[in-house]
Amino acid sequence: MNRADGVGAVVVGGDYQGLGIVRSLGRRGLPVCVIDDERSISPHSRYTTHAVRVPSLRDQDRSVDVILEVGSRLRLDGWVLFPTREETVAAFSRHRDRLRERFRVPTCGWDAVRWAWDKRNTYRLAQQLGIPVPRTWYPKSIADLRDVDAEPPFAIKPAIKEHFFYATKAKAWKARTRTELEDLFRRAASVAGLGEVMVQEFIPGDGSQQFACCVFFKRGTAVGQMVVRRLRQHPPDFGRASTYVETMDVPLLESLSHRLLRAVDYYGLAELEYKLDPRDGQYKLLDFNARTWGYHSLGGRAGVDFPYLLFADQIGCAPDPCRARAGVRWVRILTDLPTALSTLAGGKLAWRSYVNSLRIAHTEAVFSRDDPMPGLAEIALLPYLWVKRGF
Repeated sequence: MNRADGVGAVVVGGDYQGLGIVRSLGRRGLPVCVIDDERSISPHSRYTTHAVRVPSLRDQDRSVDVILEVGSRLRLDGWVLFPTREETVAAFSRHRDRLRERFRVPTCGWDAVRWAWDKRNTYRLAQQLGIPVPRTWYPKSIADLRDVDAEPPFAIKPAIKEHFFYATKAKAWKARTRTELEDLFRRAASVAGLGEVMVQEFIPGDGSQQFACCVFFKRGTAVGQMVVRRLRQHPPDFGRASTYVETMDVPLLESLSHRLLRAVDYYGLAELEYKLDPRDGQYKLLDFNARTWGYHSLGGRAGVDFPYLLFADQIGCAPDPCRARAGVRWVRILTDLPTALSTLAGGKLAWRSYVNSLRIAHTEAVFSRDDPMPGLAEIALLPYLWVKRGF
């Protein structure tokens, strides 16, 4: 790794997702700078070299200015940028040329990222490529809801989730009746705007029906890849985040995901989420994330260290292809416990089964013997996290 002398990583966003990047690279002796506009746990890691708190990263133009200023002040020339949120991905994609004057920028250009940023683009491309998606409608008014020719329940979700998520702390809403559909559509439109609200058929099943294909993709090939199944998620209907995940072998998901990524000439880390529809047996594409994802640290335990693969490639050390082992399990106790309590209360999970699932988990999202402070910090930050993000 001689070519990495003095070069480190800039992680923008310091929650447990960012912590996974910090530990991946820090354990290899690489310096890491964490930039965040929230109180977060990564600055407390023993592997964080610099931690910088900034006023706000919501505005894309301003966030680029802030990151360039930090890079100049700390002399982070040539360091690799790692975004952890959609708005940061969009900012890096749209301002690559400016950022490249100081950093290595592994985020794709806007021609590729726009297919992940807006779900209308994602679903349109998927249909063109023969990748199954849920039936979806794009009403621009209450009157247009008459064209939704299906029976409830429905999912109401934004085409671009940035503003909707921060305002509602939800990924989507479930409408169980036509009346509820109209009410929730009005509420969603007041947040996201009429043109950005989608109505989608609700595929039966909970988080255990959801799968994902995770990759480091380069030149039409997955250099590193991992397929997982969400055994539990928080909240149960529309998980903002996975809480218990297991690696699996599902070659079909790899094939579908590679087809989409090749179509947009994608480079970098990506997660493509699917739900298995029990009505027709098809895996249907739900989401496309052009960045690391919450449980990416599972990859390191399963044999695919995603942040390091990207870092090594950025500094010119071509990584060897790798694939995750099946049967490796990841848990995030902070959100898994309340998820399990609601499931236990509903009689869908037994205490013995839940305790056994924790016993056989291979890795926890935050708690680590060699780096205990982030776990303690997360406990202390629970009230803040609940108010800020709802978990």
